[in-house]
Amino acid sequence: MNWLDQVVGWVSPEAGYKREAYRRALEVERNYDAAGHDRLNANWRVFNESGEMTDRYSRDTVRARARDLERNSDIMNSVTGAYKRNVFGAGYRLRANSGDDNLDHELERLWKIWCKKQNCDVTGTQSFNAMMRMAIRRKKIDGGIILLKRYTSGGLIPFKLQALEVDELDLSAMTTHKKENKVVGGIEYNPYNRPVGYYIKQYSIDGFTEKNPIYIEAKEVIFFYTKTRPSQIREMSDMSQTISRIRDANEFMRAVSVKERILACLSVFIERELPPAGGGPGRGISAAGAGGEQYNYQGKTLTPGMIQYLNQGDKVQAVVPSGQATDATAYLKQEIRLVGAGQGLSYETTSRDMSESNYSSARQGMIEDDLTYVDDKDQLMEVMDEIYETFVISLVLAGKVEILDFWSKKEIYMEHTWIQAPKRWIDPLKEANANKTALNTGQKTWGDLASENGKDWKEQIDEMAEILDYGSSKGIDMGGVIFGKNGTSAADKNAATEKG
Repeated sequence: MNWLDQVVGWVSPEAGYKREAYRRALEVERNYDAAGHDRLNANWRVFNESGEMTDRYSRDTVRARARDLERNSDIMNSVTGAYKRNVFGAGYRLRANSGDDNLDHELERLWKIWCKKQNCDVTGTQSFNAMMRMAIRRKKIDGGIILLKRYTSGGLIPFKLQALEVDELDLSAMTTHKKENKVVGGIEYNPYNRPVGYYIKQYSIDGFTEKNPIYIEAKEVIFFYTKTRPSQIREMSDMSQTISRIRDANEFMRAVSVKERILACLSVFIERELPPAGGGPGRGISAAGAGGEQYNYQGKTLTPGMIQYLNQGDKVQAVVPSGQATDATAYLKQEIRLVGAGQGLSYETTSRDMSESNYSSARQGMIEDDLTYVDDKDQLMEVMDEIYETFVISLVLAGKVEILDFWSKKEIYMEHTWIQAPKRWIDPLKEANANKTALNTGQKTWGDLASENGKDWKEQIDEMAEILDYGSSKGIDMGGVIFGKNGTSAADKNAATEKG
């Protein structure tokens, strides 16, 4: 209240009260309801902090709970499985675009050999495809994964990959290599928050005793995680928004399972009558009857076919909680829908339940899901791009390929694209007709269709030409088979020509 309101209130309390009431009403109109502190929002206490301050104290707990659900929850694995199947799927095919066809074929051939587990993995246990699938899974559960570039003997070339979990970042590291840098969460950053080095924990062979951490420069590290805020510098589990709901569904199903198992138990309880009154002090009959044994029900459970004696005077009374959920199916469907919505997925993808879908809804759901996978696909291809570029440099240094002007035209020789393996069609006839229309109207090119089918368009044309030539040499017109034309065999054409 300013001085003028105080004066008005002293002269006329009624006028002062009206001024204050109208001023408060005006303040209410200017504010957001979401920022109010009324009864409904009384317990909603929030603070504005940087991304790292917000994540730091919850990161380890969220990651541990996500891992627990990964081990014990089918709903959690349905979400991570959907991402693994669709983001990477059957894998990506490399298409080198250096401009030299012979060099491209050689790079693609060597890449295929390097992707084997004995060549790409420093432990020799995982192929390149297996490591990428694991990276996608760890990103969803842990929030990220660290891939180190290692150079060891053996294999096709010295270059190999080493996969590390985010737990192996040394949080106790505080020493910086430059005065102006800072170390946060086991990572050294420059004044612009750009990572310049990583401190990695080292363990003894028994896995328990920790040694001094090693420092690895950022150029040798690929940190695969999603950044959602400018001030975020480390990972947070992608499942953090849906962990609580997944656990609620698990606990509900456990309760329903216990209830149904109890209802399925056929048990018999034998109740004894009350004994007569005792014959005097020290001569009374025990509660279980003369010579009987007192039963203790502590920890007793119902089992099928159980026969249980009751103590004298004890009776069995069923306890049925009021207000319990009677339709577990509807509740679980709603929970799975919300879990999928939190991860940007449709109900059908998360639950694998197609009973309520038709072609249009399934197609629309697939389109929306594909848009969700785009973010992770782009990040994954950035990781694979860096790996491939390092692979090409290692080939040159190892003398596996000879490129005289490589260092002056490095970007040209490392040019490439990734072709993802195709997914099955929902309705092949409709999809084929749609592709034919798109091709005829110029909405798609032949290269687009070939890429969607996981093929290289040049190789596809070469294959068709080879088939047509071979069919012609055998007297069969394969053009009618491939292109759907009403053609005749080469022998019939020759006969018609001779007759004419």
